Amino acid sequence: MADGDANGRTVEAEITYFKSSFGKPSFGAINNAETEKRIMMIHDASSWRRPPTLEREGIALVPFKSAVKDFNDRDEVQRLYGGELAELIKSVTGASYGFGFGIAFPRYSQRYSEAPPGGRPAPLAHVDVTPLTAPGIGRNRAYTCEPETLKPGQRLVGYNVWRVLSEPPHDIPLAVCDQQTVDWDDLVAADGVYGKGESEWRSEAYLVRHNPKHRWIYFSQMTPGEAMIFRSYESNEAGYPGAPHAAFMDQSCPENAPGRISVEARVYVIFDE
Repeated sequence: MADGDANGRTVEAEITYFKSSFGKPSFGAINNAETEKRIMMIHDASSWRRPPTLEREGIALVPFKSAVKDFNDRDEVQRLYGGELAELIKSVTGASYGFGFGIAFPRYSQRYSEAPPGGRPAPLAHVDVTPLTAPGIGRNRAYTCEPETLKPGQRLVGYNVWRVLSEPPHDIPLAVCDQQTVDWDDLVAADGVYGKGESEWRSEAYLVRHNPKHRWIYFSQMTPGEAMIFRSYESNEAGYPGAPHAAFMDQSCPENAPGRISVEARVYVIFDE
């Protein structure tokens, strides 16, 4: 446990877990996954004396300022953001090479009854990728990959980078599950289904079964000048699973606070060992 966690601030909130399905579960445009809501303790790491790390909990909060001025401008985001995030992860982890997806559309909490296209916070606990959808560094679309050929001794690691574009407090923060408390048996491969008809496409992800030992972490005082990084994939499966994440309703947030606006993207990096 991180120093200060035992006496640190916590909130109780619902986390939505996968429960069951007939056959392989799917979610999104086609949903056959039965879910359940569990009240979990969410640990606020904002004041921990020993903050969580990528090596230990699989999550870290670092300073970061983007050159992107308008995240609703898809051309600007595509041109700038992926490269920025790749450099960020390389500097934080010491990786040799990286590729960031220049895909990051804003998400708006339900306090924005009218908001630009982008989506809402995702309450379902999940890990974005599996070995089927993250065998390498993706260069085609946001959720497909071309296998990256690794040299002997190299390993490929995937990270999510989540940021708020709104100032704290946040009505619906993102919680990440401490990777040390996640068992491989907690993860269930599922198809995320996007689009309809001829434009439909699928991407495999992990949904998460409830485990009472799960330890959820968030940062209540995140600002737009910070980035929350968490691990989602590693080519060497001998280690921890990816760290699941889920949005939750923070009942301690004042009712008159503005709604959360956020962006999330992915980065893959190669380590030479």
